[in-house]
Amino acid sequence: MLLVVWLAFFGLLVFASWLLWQLGVWQMLVAADPTLLTVVILVIFTAATLWVGRRSHLLSRQHAWLAEARGLLAGPPPNAAALLATLSTQPQSWVHGYLADLIAKGPAHWRGNGQLTDLLAEKAHGAHETAWWFNAALLKLGLLGKVIGFSIMALSLGSLDSIEATQTATLLKTLTAGLGTALLTTMTGLVGNILLGLQLSRLDRVADGLVADALELAENGLARVFPAE
Repeated sequence: MLLVVWLAFFGLLVFASWLLWQLGVWQMLVAADPTLLTVVILVIFTAATLWVGRRSHLLSRQHAWLAEARGLLAGPPPNAAALLATLSTQPQSWVHGYLADLIAKGPAHWRGNGQLTDLLAEKAHGAHETAWWFNAALLKLGLLGKVIGFSIMALSLGSLDSIEATQTATLLKTLTAGLGTALLTTMTGLVGNILLGLQLSRLDRVADGLVADALELAENGLARVFPAE
């Protein structure tokens, strides 16, 4: 489901990008920003969005394997050794590995799962922290463009001893370039930050759900595997 949602979102982004290209907006952004910070922001946003798609595919697979593990524990209480052997056949599944590690600890210690739970949470969330850093970088690059743009305007005004009629056109051109850099980079950074933040928030919620479901499955399912405990 997560991958389907991302594909729909990505399709909307592609359509919007094509529409903006047809309207000449991309060409205007590049021409109006001599620092090319707008291009840098767009490249980072595109790369991060594609990474979100790859991560969405991975989390979707993990949820499918979680459902498979739930099916293994849904029937009559399985034998611990047989269940461990079955879970070990799917090494790419985080939940299978989590349950297998708990079973390997034995009936007396499987409830002491704090470190294993932290490891599962790290697998589910760890990579997202870097993506959130890049999301913040989009906003900071936009603000950097604003600073550069207004600096261009200030330096242009400060370099003039007096304003003559012959300098008016050059001055206006420089001020317009500085203002364009300031506004366009800020706008692009803000929009990219919002759109990427929406995707990453969805990833975090799905990862939270995966960890929560795995904990619930471990507590309820393994209690049937080790009934004496």
